[in-house]
Amino acid sequence: MADNGLIHFNAEPAVLAAISGWQNWLAHERRTSKHTLDAYGRDLSSFLKFITEHLGYAPGLNDLEDLKVSDFRSFLARRTADGLGRSSLARTLSTLRNFFRFLERAELLQNAAISAVQTPKVPKSVPKALTREDALEAVDAIGDLAIEDWTGKRDIALMTLLYGCGLRLGEALALNREQATEITPGGVLRITGKGDKQRIIPVLDVVAAAVSDYLGACPHTPGNDGPLFVGLRGKRLNPAVFQKQVRRLRALLGLPDSATPHALRHSFATHLLGGGGDLRTIQELLGHASLSTTQRYTDVDSEQLTAVYRDAHPRARVRTHESE
Repeated sequence: MADNGLIHFNAEPAVLAAISGWQNWLAHERRTSKHTLDAYGRDLSSFLKFITEHLGYAPGLNDLEDLKVSDFRSFLARRTADGLGRSSLARTLSTLRNFFRFLERAELLQNAAISAVQTPKVPKSVPKALTREDALEAVDAIGDLAIEDWTGKRDIALMTLLYGCGLRLGEALALNREQATEITPGGVLRITGKGDKQRIIPVLDVVAAAVSDYLGACPHTPGNDGPLFVGLRGKRLNPAVFQKQVRRLRALLGLPDSATPHALRHSFATHLLGGGGDLRTIQELLGHASLSTTQRYTDVDSEQLTAVYRDAHPRARVRTHESE
């Protein structure tokens, strides 16, 4: 039994050792996120479970090497029957190819059949962004749902940070108090994203003001190395707590189910493009490794890309108008 938080499966020792080596390579060489590692683990676990049933015994390395195209197709057919969508099937096949490529590089086995399996066609995914009006209203209204004044200010600050800086929810909740010194008017925020890649994001005045307002009201002082965003007991805020508030906000404002915390990141990118933001600059702000990932947003809004970040973001314009 492999017991490392990712794979739980009875298999021959050589297979378990190969899985462990693959996971270590992903985690330490590729710096794959824990979320992705978990997904890879589930994919491989379901595959090995199927192969055990398919063969009638737990596979060894020789068995994995001898698998044919029909075996992999049978597995995908089973997953389809289980209700797995095309996107999930494509990811599962990608996981298997990754695993078998590792085994080949490690000179443990070579299986050409996996490369011959056709990837399921996945409809092109376009990020679901909020309209400018809905995004601004959502940021302003979430504080009305809080039980306590300071948690309302916290939720407003967190929403403003997600929309104003394009952060992932996990990135925002991972911030510590010492990083609040970076969230100042005219400052820059250093974010460590997926794969431990760092990026620098300019801080809008309205973002700095919201975070400052929250910190001034927060009754907890966890210290510089403590969390920036905390729950009622002063511990790092659980993402599920904030996600629940966003679900309540959707009901309050009549927003679609796609209005999630991550949708604010999509809105950040889409609205920058719509305001004339440069595509490569937005790539850097989002922390995308590939420009092609950022280019998905051009399907949402294809207005001319000419202006810079501060002039493009709706929040920057709102702040300017308020100060006039």
